[in-house]
Amino acid sequence: MRPWLLLPVLGFVLVLAGCQTTPSTLPAAEPRPAAECRWPLGDQAPRPLVRAAVDALEAEGFLIRHTDLALGLVSAERTRILPGYGDRYDGWETRGMFGGIGIGGGRGGVSSGVMIGFGGVGSLTRDATQLERVSLLAGEGEVRVSRDIQVIDWRGELAESRSASTAEFCQRLRGDIEAGGVR
Repeated sequence: MRPWLLLPVLGFVLVLAGCQTTPSTLPAAEPRPAAECRWPLGDQAPRPLVRAAVDALEAEGFLIRHTDLALGLVSAERTRILPGYGDRYDGWETRGMFGGIGIGGGRGGVSSGVMIGFGGVGSLTRDATQLERVSLLAGEGEVRVSRDIQVIDWRGELAESRSASTAEFCQRLRGDIEAGGVR
């Protein structure tokens, strides 16, 4: 083979290799956390604040996943079922109440089958789960709260994810912490 025939291919490969670039900015939470999610620590020690935060989060139904008193860190989460979420957005594999008949194919073949039994009852088997995570960091003269919400569909796939550090949530949490962790 003649080497001069490879020049156009080599040029095309070099052009494609030059298309890859690094991002100009780092990822950021969308929407941005509310200003109420940061407040000065004041003269309060981080340890009692962390203990009050644990009590406040547990009172709201959160499960405490991790605490570190030396860092002033609390991580918590709670889950809840979202009935009917899967039916609204997912038309995958709809079946009748007591079974179904299917004809399909793949890889050049044809197949058919019958499903007998109780299944495919819609929202009874296809509910999504909402996972809400909260992190609180008390140190360096301020308290910072971060909250995010994820929705995981019935197949275990991430369907939705967003930052949820809202003013309402952070004001309520701060009030509960300042009240000693109880409502």
